[in-house]
Amino acid sequence: MINQSAILQKEFEALKQDLIAKHIELGMPASGNWERSLVVEVQRLKATIHGAPYTEQLVNGREPGKFPPIAAIRQWILDKPIPFVGKIKLSSLAFLIARKIAKEGTKYFKQGGTDLVEAVITPERVQSIIDQVSEFYIDSFTTEITGFLKKMAA
Repeated sequence: MINQSAILQKEFEALKQDLIAKHIELGMPASGNWERSLVVEVQRLKATIHGAPYTEQLVNGREPGKFPPIAAIRQWILDKPIPFVGKIKLSSLAFLIARKIAKEGTKYFKQGGTDLVEAVITPERVQSIIDQVSEFYIDSFTTEITGFLKKMAA
C-alpha cells in the first residue's frame, strides 16, 4: 500500500520536473543552476520545493532601485551566452546592464512578472494532490474501522 509520504514525493517530484520544463519554455535557463537548485522535501504530510533565492526575480522580476550584483550579471552574460566579444568589455557590459536594471527594473518586472510558478502549481493541481492524500486516509480509516468491527463481532 502506498502511503501519503510516497504520494507527496511522487507529486512534488512531478511539480519539480514541470517547473523545470516551464523554466526552459520561458527561455530562462543560463547556467543550469536554478534547475539544479530545486529540491523536494517530504516529511509525513508536509512537502516543499526549495530553490535558489533568485527564484523570486524569475517569477516577479526585479524592481528598479539598487544596483544588482555586477558579478552575478557578468556570470549571467557568460552563461547565457550574450554575444559581446570585440564590441565592449565584459565588465562594461555587466555595468551597463546593472545600471539599466537599477533604473528600470528587469523585463520580467516591467511585464508584470512571469507565470513560471502559477502555470505549474495551479489550484486544481493542489486540490488533486490533497484529494490523493485524503483518499489514502479514507482507505486507511475504512480498513481500521472494518478490522475493529470484525473484532467486535467475533
